Formats: sequence, structure tokens, C-alpha cells
Amino acid sequence: MTDRWVAVLSGGLSHERDVSLRSGRRLSAALRSAGLTVTEQDADHDLLHRLRNERPDAVLVALHGGEGENGAVQSILELLDIPYVGTDPRACRRAWDKPTAKAELARAGLNTPEWTVLPQSTFRELGAQPVLDALVDKMGLPLMLKPVQGGSALGARVVRDRAELPSAMMGTFAYGDTVLAEKLIEGTEIAIGVVEESDGPHALPPVRIEPTNGIFDYTARYTAGLTSYQAPAELSAAATAEASELAVSAHRLLGLRDVSRTDAIVDAAGRVHFLEVNVSPGLTETSLLPMAIEAAGRSVGEVFSKLVEHTVGS
Repeated sequence: MTDRWVAVLSGGLSHERDVSLRSGRRLSAALRSAGLTVTEQDADHDLLHRLRNERPDAVLVALHGGEGENGAVQSILELLDIPYVGTDPRACRRAWDKPTAKAELARAGLNTPEWTVLPQSTFRELGAQPVLDALVDKMGLPLMLKPVQGGSALGARVVRDRAELPSAMMGTFAYGDTVLAEKLIEGTEIAIGVVEESDGPHALPPVRIEPTNGIFDYTARYTAGLTSYQAPAELSAAATAEASELAVSAHRLLGLRDVSRTDAIVDAAGRVHFLEVNVSPGLTETSLLPMAIEAAGRSVGEVFSKLVEHTVGS
């Protein structure tokens, strides 16, 4: 491979800064092992000046949350005419907003749990208790609450008892002013990475997720030993095929590019339900995409160096 000089963007100011820095360090090491020259760049107020003057061959965005996933940084890279690996700004925004992504897939006939969206202003204007009563009467329990935007399960809450709902809602509002309330599907949680090859997007082997406390929250995701993983996941052939098809369909329907990760759940009947999609999957030592890449017999350095070559050559 021709030697390339790339910049890996990580850090930033979102709630996920620490995870992003860990992803950036690991990705940088993997790219160096594949023969690329790498500089690590924090997404701070000097970033545009550095990129404008240094102009790397390509940029890889290892930012999680906020500007790294909502298309803001990608828009800046396009203004600077610097090639980058990953999804373009418009598709980033579609994927970043969970209700938008769910609605797009539901229109295409794909399974996703029933949901509703509740802005904080609704509670102020109509009264919290009537709104919560209407929510439970319509959707029942248990429910999953999560911010409509954001990653790493920050602000996510499982509610099984009606009395827990007010405090859970307030906890989720701490991470955003609008909550996605979703029927909780009990089953096996999985993640399916998608990587684009010369002939289009391909699903990696699904990874099974088993948190010790039953909830794959922020702590369970990034603390070694709190979650067990199985890669590839032991699923039926039918469920594996459906999960792979779901992830590739999400990637295509939302207009994603290069790499993505779809989170899903397999219910007791073996049906696969879309939960959300991530355009900048984590690459830490406990992240799911590297596990899937390794389960496919590949390395992170190989996969991302090929994406760099495709980006620079296209």
C-alpha cells in the first residue's frame, strides 16, 4: 500500500470525550501497524487551523457523540476539501436522531420497537403526571427511555415499575431535552458491524452482549469485566441472516458510508428488532466493532487502512 498520512480526530467536548480518546489511541496504533503515518488530533479550537495548514491525505473521525456523529465535523472537512473516512453530514444527521432512523427503517418494513417522543416542554405545559399516565396506559411496561440523540447509552433507563418512571425520566432529561420512550423488547442484545468493500456493504459477524447487571449501560460498556461478549454470537442461522440483512439495510437506507454498527435485539421467537445505528463506532478495548472485525479473521488496521485507500483514491 502507498504510504499515507492520516489524521485521527478524537476527544472533543461531548459527554463521551474519554471514550473517544481511547478509541482514537487504539485506531491510531492500528493504522500505524498497517504502515500509515498517523497524527492524533483533539477536536478543539485549533483543529481547523491545524488541518488547513497540515492537510493530511485523509481524516478518520473517532469522535463519539455531538459533533463527531451529527455531521458537524464532517461538514467542516468538506468545507476544507479534506477527504475523510465515514458517513457524509446529511446521513450522519439522519442516523444521529434515533426517531428519524427508526421511522426510516419502519417505513421500509423492518422491525423496530414501538416508540414515542416526549419533549421536556410537553411536561411543563401539560403536567408531568398526566403525560406519564398516558404513556404507560398506551405503551405499558417495561419501557426503555433514552435521549433522542447521543450514544454510549448515556441517559438510558429501563423502567419496569410505574413508580420509577418520574425519576427515570428526569435522569434521561439530564442528557437532552427530548426523550425517546420505547417498548422494551426482552431478548438477546447484539451488535452488527458493517464495512464497505469494493462491491458494497457487508455485515461482520454479530456480537452477543451479556451485561452482568442485565442492562448494557455506559458503565457496563466501558468497564472491563462487567459485560461478557460472544463473537461471533451463537444465534440460529435464520436469526444471524436476519441480523446481517437488517444491519446492511440500515446502512443503505440511511445512506451511510464506509463503516457503521447497528444495535439490535433478538426476541424469544427469533425475530430481530432494530434499536439504533452508530456512524462512529467505538474502538476501545471493550468496544464491539473490533470484536466483530477479529471474529471475521481481520484486523482493525487492515479494515481501516483499506477504507483510507478507498477514500483517497475515490
